[in-house]
Amino acid sequence: MAMPQNPPTALQSSRRYLIKMSALLASAIIAKIAPATADDFRRDDFDRERDRGRDGRWDRDGKRYGEQRRDKDFHCFLKGTRIRTAEGEKKIEDLAVGDLVPTVFGGISPIQWIGRYRFKRSNPTKAWVKDVLPIRVARSALAPDVPHTDLYVTEAHALLIDGVLVVAGNLINGTTIIRYDASELDELEFFHIKLELHDVVYAAGAPCETLLKVDENAANFAEYLRGYRPTTREEEAPCAPLLQYNGRRSEIKSCLRSAIAPWIDRRQTLDLIRDKLDARGIALLREAEFIS
Repeated sequence: MAMPQNPPTALQSSRRYLIKMSALLASAIIAKIAPATADDFRRDDFDRERDRGRDGRWDRDGKRYGEQRRDKDFHCFLKGTRIRTAEGEKKIEDLAVGDLVPTVFGGISPIQWIGRYRFKRSNPTKAWVKDVLPIRVARSALAPDVPHTDLYVTEAHALLIDGVLVVAGNLINGTTIIRYDASELDELEFFHIKLELHDVVYAAGAPCETLLKVDENAANFAEYLRGYRPTTREEEAPCAPLLQYNGRRSEIKSCLRSAIAPWIDRRQTLDLIRDKLDARGIALLREAEFIS
């Protein structure tokens, strides 16, 4: 992972992680004092459209179809993402079952299914609920020209970095990797690719995971059931080790490890990856400010 010039010093990084840790602690206290209520996630906030005509019914989790789901286990690419295929890059919404895509571990593989998810705000004056907003990975955030254009993936979507899968939400650094607010959009549409086996494809030139487990909340889930017979492979393991922080407490501990690293380095693999990308983001920002 090549580093640009002028990365932050160890003490600057330490101070940065202490501030981040404080912010996480504050948000945890606020969440405990004023927990979210059902009114924070009303159907009025936005509607999730479905192609299966299920409006007005309830799913097995007790949520009305069309209501925003609060879970973060949602792995997808935003519409417009360019995926590398055997015939060159194509927008993900233009791909079709059977198209061949180069992968990191399995060579050239045919697409087995493409999941589709659509979210729509019924009230444009209200902000999107955070969990549905994509993470923007800016051009060159991971390495020079990787990705080669801004990449938008959901928070739980994993990228292959240094031989391990890391979820995008754990890499937010406030510079090159941020949560996209999408305030100018009233609709968000996401897609994901399923191959025969879990693997890594190239999205905007960045290595990103394919679909591991089919989500029955996909708008076209019935299409998947008609065209594919599930097997024991549905429970397959990820194609590479998957690293992620387990909640806010885990993130706070990680920030503390990074803050004290100049004196006592107890950082774990995910901490090291995040710290490198954080330093890279700061250096790229400084370069951009110097050029301008």
